[in-house]
Amino acid sequence: MNKYAETFTKGLLKENPTLRLVLGTCPTLAVTTTAFNGLGMGVAATFVLFCSNIAISALRKVIPSKVRLPAYIVVIAAFTTIVQMLVQAYLPAIDKALGIFLPLIVVNCIILGRAEAFASKNPVVLSALDGLGMGFGFTGALVLMGGIRELLGNGTLFGWPEGGLLPPISIFVLPAGGFFVFGMLIWLTNRLSAKHDPTYMPRTELGCAACPHAATCARVSCEKEAE
Repeated sequence: MNKYAETFTKGLLKENPTLRLVLGTCPTLAVTTTAFNGLGMGVAATFVLFCSNIAISALRKVIPSKVRLPAYIVVIAAFTTIVQMLVQAYLPAIDKALGIFLPLIVVNCIILGRAEAFASKNPVVLSALDGLGMGFGFTGALVLMGGIRELLGNGTLFGWPEGGLLPPISIFVLPAGGFFVFGMLIWLTNRLSAKHDPTYMPRTELGCAACPHAATCARVSCEKEAE
């Protein structure tokens, strides 16, 4: 896999910003009561991430090192303002649903983190692909989590059907249900990432010797005494 494909795909699963790096958890838990809200938030954040990565990468040799973080925030704030104005003009329902979390994209740690860790050190094309990959990964996580919570909590998916597919379990649209779904998705993502890792080996094949807690493990001590 070449560096361009790897840069784009790593944000989808291997380094998913929400489910692997556990970044942006505040909007993730707050707006994912429905799949449509998750999609709206994800698309808005992806636009800001893509555009800010390109701008910061293009200006990386111009921005002084001492003021790089304030400069990054100014760039991100400019694109966030554009997104907010567009959503307010053409998608007022999404603007109302996302509320304060739409302008708070400017301080989303995913966007600032990619600017500092990647865009400021790489050329424009790679930075654009990194922004798209991380944005799609973030959007996918929000839509998946919002879809699960909406389906179980309201009995609908993207608001359809009107009567509901399943009897609603209201706890899933509450914060407790959000934390539960979030935790289960993180566990599932970690399992899938481990199985696709070429260096991954099941615990039974690794043995106790490879365990970092072997020195204090009661099981290892008992096995040594038995020998």
